[in-house]
Amino acid sequence: MRGEYKVPGGKLVAVDLQATDGRISEATVSGDFFLEPDEALEDINAALVGLADDVAVEDIATSIAARLPEHAELIGFTPEAVGIAVRRALGFATRWEDHTFDLIPPVTMDPRMHVALDEVLAGAVGRGESGPSLRFWDWDRGLVVIGSFQSYQNEIDEEGRERHGIDVVRRITGGGAMFMEPGNCITYSLIVPASLVEGLSFQRSYEFLDDWVMGALAELGITARYVPINDIASDKGKIAGAAQRRLAGGVVLHHVTMAYDIDADKMLEVLRIGREKMSDKGTTSANKRVDPMRSQTGLPRAQIIDSFMKHFEGKYATARRDYTEAELAAAQSLVESKFSRPEWTHRVP
Repeated sequence: MRGEYKVPGGKLVAVDLQATDGRISEATVSGDFFLEPDEALEDINAALVGLADDVAVEDIATSIAARLPEHAELIGFTPEAVGIAVRRALGFATRWEDHTFDLIPPVTMDPRMHVALDEVLAGAVGRGESGPSLRFWDWDRGLVVIGSFQSYQNEIDEEGRERHGIDVVRRITGGGAMFMEPGNCITYSLIVPASLVEGLSFQRSYEFLDDWVMGALAELGITARYVPINDIASDKGKIAGAAQRRLAGGVVLHHVTMAYDIDADKMLEVLRIGREKMSDKGTTSANKRVDPMRSQTGLPRAQIIDSFMKHFEGKYATARRDYTEAELAAAQSLVESKFSRPEWTHRVP
């Protein structure tokens, strides 16, 4: 059996192994990484032999660390990376290439519908009714989307919200508030089986799931990097923030919002957000617009989204589709029963 894992920003790790009577009986690690001393590779191989064939990533990493000489240097990979490759070889983890992704272009609708569609589509993947998907949002009105654990009264300036006629909805993932008006952001949701992030910590899974978009940004001339825990930034400042939740049925919901052209004055009147936090969003003055994607690419928002979709299609197996009537009906039902109700929106006062 063979498993491979490409470390985000690092090197490829491959493991060829055999298992006999519930134990790993042979193991060979290879890749384009660097390792000193050379003999440490034999220690890594030996650390895998004898482990149970359902061993967890953290236990694999512990076994490797215990066998390595004290002065060993692993460059471009880690014991955890070897563990993920082992789990893939054993059939517990999957690769991007093991899946065909539904690719859903942006559809303009009530932004609360997009919040609900995250839950609807994730549930379908968990029940085995559909495969993983990447979808882009588009919306027809202003809305603030607050994180699952944020305090409404701490985040929202009620007077400013009413003056600008902007509603608030609480999403099912954590993270910070999203100030959304038509055309001001680029938002996508990625819904995948948990096997794709098998063995990755929450923090590492953020970077792993957004590795594709780093390539998409590079094609647009933006050199981006991941800033732990959940930000994407360039040399000119923050571009995007991500949020994630692992759901029942072995599903991961991961979404990202990139600032395209935000009215910073209005945002500051609606959100209780300090100047210090504004500074990491690409502006030092409330009179300026938060526009990293527009200013750094010089491209229309629709062209950027189209470029993202084509980049994803070029990397992975995809099938473009629209939302089904059943998905939209289920989302509308959730909007009415959950996402429009004050009990949910104000669940953290």
